[in-house]
Parts: sequence; structure tokens; C-alpha cells
Amino acid sequence: MGDVLAGIHATWEFDTDSVLIRFERGIRTPKLFQSLRERRVPHAALSSVTLTPGKRGTVVLRAVPRPGADPLVEAAAGQLKDGCDPYRLVLPAERETLAEYYADELRARLGPDAAEPAERFLVAAPEAPMQFKAYDGRAAFDGHRVSFRWFWTGASTAKWKAGDQTFPVTELSGVEWRSPEAFEGYLRLVPRGLENAVPGPGAGEGEGPARISGPGLVAEPGAAHGPQSVAARPARADQDPAAVIFGLGYGPVHESLPFAAAVLESVRRNHSAAAVPAAVLAGAGRRDPADIAERIRHLGELHQAGLVTDDEFSTKKAQLLAEL
Repeated sequence: MGDVLAGIHATWEFDTDSVLIRFERGIRTPKLFQSLRERRVPHAALSSVTLTPGKRGTVVLRAVPRPGADPLVEAAAGQLKDGCDPYRLVLPAERETLAEYYADELRARLGPDAAEPAERFLVAAPEAPMQFKAYDGRAAFDGHRVSFRWFWTGASTAKWKAGDQTFPVTELSGVEWRSPEAFEGYLRLVPRGLENAVPGPGAGEGEGPARISGPGLVAEPGAAHGPQSVAARPARADQDPAAVIFGLGYGPVHESLPFAAAVLESVRRNHSAAAVPAAVLAGAGRRDPADIAERIRHLGELHQAGLVTDDEFSTKKAQLLAEL
């Protein structure tokens, strides 16, 4: 397509296989948009496209992402306000005909699996390293580890006793994010084996975002202070060393949500990579050449999809060939 449609706070550039969304940097632009800057959304990541009347003489063009396609949307779990939805383009009402044209163009390019949840993330997550200041500590993520450093002015006694925390993403089970615009927001990491555990009454009680499953969570080997035992997950987020809580001016959406999305994407990616060898080598005792060839073909697809590294691909392929 190659065309550009400029709206309020954002511009959509239509390519043959994706939509590039560029966000403005004005004082009236939501801070989340300014933080994201731009996002490339493949057509394969979309489930539908809508065009509806907006407020005060506007129309809203919205691309609806498939469940599981965007780590930012997954982390937000329906908590974003309409004004901070990165998939909405607000246009003057006089551009409705043009907007309808592009909506039809996008609908024509939706994939055959548009109605189904995505098996993996198709939209890139915000890039690490990143950090933000919560009410009770500072959270940092370098792409491999999440760390919490407590503030003596805000952290609970339980967190001070546990000490500063470091969590390798390869051992995380999931991420929970509750918007700081809601009552008692927080960012909480879920230990391995507690994916289905429900925190008890207290901070973090009530309806919250769906838990995201993945690998587990343990202390970094050799760390002076590691996370709490998975057998005793605190009921309250303000007592949980695997969580930071938000307050007025602490952990705002435009800082904490991209952070949560980046961690979630890394957890999912590492979980997929860890699961590949077992899946590829299942039934290794069989030596049927046709079976070996099929497994090598499947391994190649995983490699092409980015779920297997070059080294893993070469090693596993050699192992399979050695079975002939």
C-alpha cells in the first residue's frame, strides 16, 4: 500500500505486510505514546479492523490485535483507557471516507488465522535496558534479569528483611501488572509453580490482570539476597519481595507498562527456547529416515521463526543426522 494516514497524536504508514504506527511527541500526546515512539504491527497480528464515530466531530479507526500477538496488550490485560490505546487512530470526521478506504484495505490483508489467538508474540516488545521508580523501590531490567532495589522511605519491613532482589527471566513464571491509575497498582513477578496461585486479601486483592504463564522464578545463584520461597508467596503486593507497588507519581503507565511488556516477552521467548530441545528430540530412539527428515524440517521451521538459535539449530540437526 505504501500510503500514510495522519491522525491526532499518531500517523499510520501502510506497508505491504504491516502497519507502521508513529506517535507524535507533543505535550498533548499521551505519555505512553511518546514512550513507545513507533510500533510496526504485522497484518498477521490483527484480528479485525473497525471504524466508529468518536467524540467532538471525529472518527476512530482501530486495528484490533489478536489475543497473544502483542506483549504490551497482554501485559495491560484490558486496563488501558481508550485515549492510551496504541491501536486507535483518531481522525477528523471529514476524513471518514478516507479512513473507511484504509479500513477496507487492512481487512483485505488479514491472515487466515485472524480469528484465532496467536501462538507467539508478533509485535516487538519495548527494548531493554529500562528502569522506573516505584513507590517502594527501583525496578530495572537488562534483558536478562529483573532487579528490585528497595527505598528505605517506602519499602515494607518484609522487603527490607528479604533484601534487594534479582530475578533471571529464564526462571520467571509470569508477570502481573495493575495500572497505577487503579487502586493500589503494582508490578508483580510470579514464581515457578505458582502460576495458578491467587494472592489473599490485602494489597493486590480484587479483579486484576490475567496471569501470564511461562518458566519459573528463583534467586540468582550466588546472590546475597534472593526471592522468597515459592512455598510462601505473600498475599499482599506490598509485602512481596517479587513485587513493586505504585503510588502518586511512582510507576506511571508510560514507564511501568512497557517495562512489564519487555519482561513478559523475554519470559515467553526463553520459555519457548527451553521447550524446543525436548520437543525436537522426542522419540529419539526411532531411526526411521522419514521421521528424522520430518524432525529436521520442523527444526528448520523453528529456526526460521527465531525460536531456535543458530547454535541450537546446528547442534540438534547434527544429533538428528547421527541417528541415521
